[in-house]
Amino acid sequence: MRLNILAFAAGILGVQMQPELPGWALWAAIGGLLVLPRLRWSGWPVRLLALLGCLALGVAWGAWRAEVRLADELGAEWEGRDVEVVGVVAGLPQDFSNGTRFEFDVNFRLTVETVKPVVPERIMLSWYQGRRDDEQFERLQVRPGERWRFTVRLKRPHGNANPGGFDYEAWLLERNIRATGYIRPNPAQRLDDMVWRGDYVIERLRHAIRDSFAILVALVIGDQKAIQGELWTTFNRTGTTHLMSISGLHVTMVAALFGWLVSFGWRRVPALALRLPAQKAGLLAACLAALAYALLAGFAVPAQRTLYMLLVAAAAMLSGRIVAPSRILCLALLVVLLFDPWAVLAAGFWLSFGAVGALLYIGSASVGEATDRWAKIRAWGVVQWAATLASLPILLLVFQQFSLVSPLANALAIPVISFIVTPLALLGALVPWWPILWLAHQVMAWLMVFLDWCATWPVWLASAPPLWAALSAGVGVAICLLPRGLPGRWLGAVLFVPALFWPVEKPPEGEAWISVLDVGQGLASIIRTREHTLIYDPGPLYSAESDAGQRVVVPYLRAQGIGHVDILMVTHRDTDHSGGTASVRAALAVDEVYSSVAGIGGQHCTSGQRWVWDDVVFEVLHPVAEAYSADSKPNHLSCVLRVEAGGKRMLLTSDIEAPDEAALLERYPDRLAADVLLMPHHGSKTSSTPAFLQAVGATQTVIPVGYRNRFGHPKSDVLARYEAMGTTIWRTDRDGAVRIKLGEGGTALSGWRREHHRYWHGR
Repeated sequence: MRLNILAFAAGILGVQMQPELPGWALWAAIGGLLVLPRLRWSGWPVRLLALLGCLALGVAWGAWRAEVRLADELGAEWEGRDVEVVGVVAGLPQDFSNGTRFEFDVNFRLTVETVKPVVPERIMLSWYQGRRDDEQFERLQVRPGERWRFTVRLKRPHGNANPGGFDYEAWLLERNIRATGYIRPNPAQRLDDMVWRGDYVIERLRHAIRDSFAILVALVIGDQKAIQGELWTTFNRTGTTHLMSISGLHVTMVAALFGWLVSFGWRRVPALALRLPAQKAGLLAACLAALAYALLAGFAVPAQRTLYMLLVAAAAMLSGRIVAPSRILCLALLVVLLFDPWAVLAAGFWLSFGAVGALLYIGSASVGEATDRWAKIRAWGVVQWAATLASLPILLLVFQQFSLVSPLANALAIPVISFIVTPLALLGALVPWWPILWLAHQVMAWLMVFLDWCATWPVWLASAPPLWAALSAGVGVAICLLPRGLPGRWLGAVLFVPALFWPVEKPPEGEAWISVLDVGQGLASIIRTREHTLIYDPGPLYSAESDAGQRVVVPYLRAQGIGHVDILMVTHRDTDHSGGTASVRAALAVDEVYSSVAGIGGQHCTSGQRWVWDDVVFEVLHPVAEAYSADSKPNHLSCVLRVEAGGKRMLLTSDIEAPDEAALLERYPDRLAADVLLMPHHGSKTSSTPAFLQAVGATQTVIPVGYRNRFGHPKSDVLARYEAMGTTIWRTDRDGAVRIKLGEGGTALSGWRREHHRYWHGR
């Protein structure tokens, strides 16, 4: 059975790797035909056919679920148009600097037109109501379960597509959110106070608890947005982020505590004990407590996995049967994937099942059997070692880093958070007495002192290993965790070498690699030579809580194995270009800063600056030094950079406008020619004059632009000029991150979204 479940899971995983959905009916028929003989005959050929059949059934299940979910989509003709909807606030609202974001279940679609709009059942809405500190605005509050009427403007799911980046479209698909948008200024109307449906009631309860807590919210209801960025940095560097979500350990602890209390009281009431043994009553109570806590936590994958394992184990115990722990884990895997085939896309899924699988592999049940104090400490150390080692291949593959101090940090943090802070936080949620919450906060504060010290230890950084290297490291985990005394355990460490020391891919001498990242409406570019890295703009500021430096640039560089930047060039002060500066400088070692922005340090970028890295020539063409003394608008101070490698050139122009293009033509009438052009000012009408385009003569043009951006960039008449010249257009909103190679071999361009397309992209 276990192998069959793993084959079914492999089929589902295979579907999530496909650029297009396979036909589910054909795969279901194949799977059924291969599994049927297993019901009548045995033997290894029949078992092999059954495995292949389960694989096919996994493909069919994943494809069918995806097909049904993708069918509920926003009609393309309704993108960007006003639609009036009536529905219910479905999820926990999340405040940001300028408003609130929440999930919304649509009940009715209204419009003044005769055609009924095609709007999905669940959407994500942002309600911009002014800044938090603006006294002129009094925000209307939304709570889960309330029914509202809004006028909204929607777009189909779309996220940034970059190497090493977060797949927002996959995240939306898993949560069944098939459109995103914002609420128009038309007056919103609350229709009634509360819709009494089970999931809305739970979300309303989570909302009420969140209003009473601070950092402890993450431990009670799984709302990680309550934790500020500085604290996440500490948790990341110490490998303790899993404790800030509702992990399986938390669910198990709550279930065990509640089950013990019920069993303790049950056996003291003879009438109850005669009707149902106290052990079984405690077991049922533990399952109910686990279910309630998992629902309160938002039903995340770790909580689901633990809940299903407890339910399967409870069913076995109540029936009197003994079920192997590995079988329980496989049954939990099956139930998770039946409900959520997209769980395999989340790193938490692999970390969760990987850690539990490792503990079962080493026989962690023996921990509870140790009676000697030092034996228990050694057993606890073995558990920490197994969990840390099992997570290592996944952390390297997904995050390209792991904390060297993680075993030490977790050795203290796990018992403190699981057995002291979390119970106190839950008790405080049920009995809101301030000394309970004060004590929980105080213990957490003491723990943070220790974790802050641990965060000063180094973190292992590596480039993203290929899948085969991560799988090799997984085999190495199994070998390293073999019982002591068995020969050949050192071979496991050898299998870790490719993943730990996977070499950073570098351009050849005399060649430049330029990546124009997909950061929405803004600009972030990375220029690499053999031994050097330059960031040409760190991207936009998305909100007071996030920016492209944190969300796109730093993850991209880490995926490439780069932790050091030679030059950070911030072209001008507009936040769609400079918003990620602080995050980049905080996360990476930056040698020099070139900019036209006052107050960020470094030196001004000035026409005439020139340097050579690894036979690649860099030259700043704009602005001139005198421009800094004039009262110029930021766009006119944009740093223009020319990169030349192997006789091929790229011109990066930031947000220059027509007067700046004219000035460049006057200063460099014969030196503006380039093979690749970064389109000025995202394709606005104020740039890309015919004379400038003629002088550059680029055969390839890259537009850094946001999907359906509010400025309407690039403008159609500007695009027409480029098309008339016969240049090939690349767009970050359509192609994702665009990679350009310049060298003696010529120029080569590619788009990340095209090369790594998945079936949910671009729908």
